Amino acid sequence: MPHPGAGPLSPPGPAGGAPQRLRGGVLGMADIAAATMANVGPAMSFFFGFAFLATTAGVASPLTIVAAGIAVALLGNTLAEFSRAHPSAGSFITFVGRTFGPVSAVTTALLAAVGYIIAMAGVVSISGGFVQITLHHYTGVDLPWIIWTLLLTGLAVLLMLRGVVVSTKWAGYFFGAEMLVLVVVSVAALVEHRGALSFAPFLPSHISDGFKGLAAGFPLAVYLFIGWENSAALAEETENPRRNVGRAVFSSVAIMTVSYILFAYATVTGFGYDVTALGDSRIPFIEVAHDTLGVLAFLAYLGGLTSTLGVLIAGINSQARLVFNAGREGLLPSFFGYVHPTRRTPNNAIVTFTAIALLIIGGWGLGHLLGPGGGPMNPVVFFTESSTLGAILILLVYLASNIALPLYYRRYRPQEFRVVRHLLLPAVGTVAILVPLYYLAKPGQPAPYNWFPYAAIATLLAAVGYATLLVRRDPTLAERVGSIVADAD
Repeated sequence: MPHPGAGPLSPPGPAGGAPQRLRGGVLGMADIAAATMANVGPAMSFFFGFAFLATTAGVASPLTIVAAGIAVALLGNTLAEFSRAHPSAGSFITFVGRTFGPVSAVTTALLAAVGYIIAMAGVVSISGGFVQITLHHYTGVDLPWIIWTLLLTGLAVLLMLRGVVVSTKWAGYFFGAEMLVLVVVSVAALVEHRGALSFAPFLPSHISDGFKGLAAGFPLAVYLFIGWENSAALAEETENPRRNVGRAVFSSVAIMTVSYILFAYATVTGFGYDVTALGDSRIPFIEVAHDTLGVLAFLAYLGGLTSTLGVLIAGINSQARLVFNAGREGLLPSFFGYVHPTRRTPNNAIVTFTAIALLIIGGWGLGHLLGPGGGPMNPVVFFTESSTLGAILILLVYLASNIALPLYYRRYRPQEFRVVRHLLLPAVGTVAILVPLYYLAKPGQPAPYNWFPYAAIATLLAAVGYATLLVRRDPTLAERVGSIVADAD
């Protein structure tokens, strides 16, 4: 039976035929939770994000991670409640579109697609960059990072095209390897420095500049969790998605929060609570591992490598499905709505998503070569830059979803509306999103960050314009938005 707020279960597709479906019910809760945490990529995110966070928030930077974990859990409530009511491979696009109409759906589809592709371009580049760093450190070989990027990305795409079960399992294996390394190194570092252990990292008085420092470090800490929403886009392929998507979201956020606190405490302690020295380190966690025991540094490098591979597979897998669903429903060209007849994978969306990410890397690199400096692009720097721009667009999607939740439940499921879950928590979550948005978009930032807000605004306006024209040309679009429920027969 159709559920409230859902359209017919088998609507006509953009080309007039039945919509193509992904393979349903092949993933369990553990599968999508592992894929979600693989998408977060704790090793990769922490290696390249914590130094800046620590210099911004100070010795008590672990408290910033606690605040970010709570904020992401609030966003998780929104995702879980929407998925319980209307599970869809379209995730945020479907949720916003069902609430505000087809113009908002197309706009959200474009913002999500552009934001995720830009952010994933940073991951694609850093996958090769980290291989280059590791090989040069241990062998002196210094092959260009782009070679490794193309090789690893190609292997990841081949795994994804083989099927969601195979690729999700491999993402889970890579995640398990990196988590084992991170936990072992962190515990070893704390044991090594047991005589210097202190509660200072958990005391609010040790946050640089008090609340201002906490707020400034907050968006950096939130970014450590990007990918937490992975499971929602896998809803169509998940067994009992109404229950399991929410469970995967909350369990993943909880595990990541506790883990990041452990990693942060071990790193700050390993540097003797000297955040200046920590900020000057290229990869602080690996330096702590090396100072604790040389072999641990090697393991940490391996953990970083498995992390980048896990993020590549899990990230493109889920985010390409947003593009696929948008193509299937006519929000984007129907080309993206194709699935392989045997493996039921969204091949066109996966390949196009990856190809555009590589083109962004090439264009960004060309800009570096032709720019004032005239030098080659550093993949680590590009990772930070592209992640920041992508995060601004993704946060706008989060914001729209939080605003949509109470309106959706009041309109379509009034008998299930609860003040705390469907009004109070998304309201607090909205505030939590506005804080990092402000710090990512505030004036006075160095180039290229100073033009990112303008790029985001231009993308938003272009998306709204395109959406308005598309809806006028195709009035039936309103009936197709969110019409395919993930657990429908």
